[in-house]
Amino acid sequence: MTSQQNSFANVATIGIDIGKTTFHLIGQDRRGAIIMRAKLSRTQLMRRLVNVPQCVIGMEPCAGAHHIARRLSELGHDVRLVPAQYVKPFLKGHKNDYRDAEAIAEAVQRPTMDFVAIKTPEQCDLLSLHRVRSRLVRQRTGTINQIRGLLLERGITAPRGPAPLRKALNEIFAEPPADLSSRMLCLIGDLALDWRTLDARVEAVSREIEMLAENDEACQRLMTIPGIGVIISSAVVGAIGNGGAFKQGRDFAAWLGLVPKQDSTGGKTKLGGLSKRGNKYLRTLFVQAAHIVLIRKPAAAQRALWSWIERASQRLTHRNLLAIALANKLARIAWAVLARDHDYHPTVNTDAA
Repeated sequence: MTSQQNSFANVATIGIDIGKTTFHLIGQDRRGAIIMRAKLSRTQLMRRLVNVPQCVIGMEPCAGAHHIARRLSELGHDVRLVPAQYVKPFLKGHKNDYRDAEAIAEAVQRPTMDFVAIKTPEQCDLLSLHRVRSRLVRQRTGTINQIRGLLLERGITAPRGPAPLRKALNEIFAEPPADLSSRMLCLIGDLALDWRTLDARVEAVSREIEMLAENDEACQRLMTIPGIGVIISSAVVGAIGNGGAFKQGRDFAAWLGLVPKQDSTGGKTKLGGLSKRGNKYLRTLFVQAAHIVLIRKPAAAQRALWSWIERASQRLTHRNLLAIALANKLARIAWAVLARDHDYHPTVNTDAA
């Protein structure tokens, strides 16, 4: 047996620093001593780790990490994904790839460490659709704003919203104003075509998300919660699955950044604005859902939640503060629905979520 094979046999923990084409590995024995150091290509990684006895393998949840984690889990390894901000305190000296891998190996051995749940291929598909849709929506918003800016340069304004702007464009193309040159008219026409193309693409991706949500029981359960529809339910399922990565609903709300930022010292607690940590996309969706619930008149199925809103509105006079509190509440209810595997029942006391 060679020395390298012997080091593989004694390894207990492996830290992997993931790159696009190369991977740096640090292996430690049960005492924490480094007994393996390797630089492998993507094709070499799996071939090498097949011969390694089952052990703890740590990685940061970057691009491609969930795919590699699933492959390594199939080999029987205990794969743990550690957020990069939790790895940084274990980094020693100057930063390089091997020291990053060593820091990861140290971090995964902490008994109180919080790990990222490994996503299934179905979750990755959902999140990919949401990322594409979010990018298309941003591009569409940018196109609309650019059209408004070009028209404003010629003294032409339109009321807020896409529908009034679309109506204004139809009138402009039907009877072009004298202040609008043919070159500018052609340019705005091209942007309007881009707008219609982006509308069609956003609609196509939204239909695909809706189709996936209709066939997913967890999404259907989430949609029983007031204010939560296809987009939010599918985004939540894609991000956290069954919610098993969180011990309670308030942990999920904190992960979304829907809790006050704490600055405590000397036994005195100071609460500031929103922490805005975690998933910005999901946080935005929950805040939008909260505003929708506040605008709509409460239906019979929402009476239990609306009574909570009325009590909260007595101490939260500003509408935005009330919306944030309601978004926190909706997030905690969403976690409870996923973790307990049942629909939303308004008569149940959701304060424990």
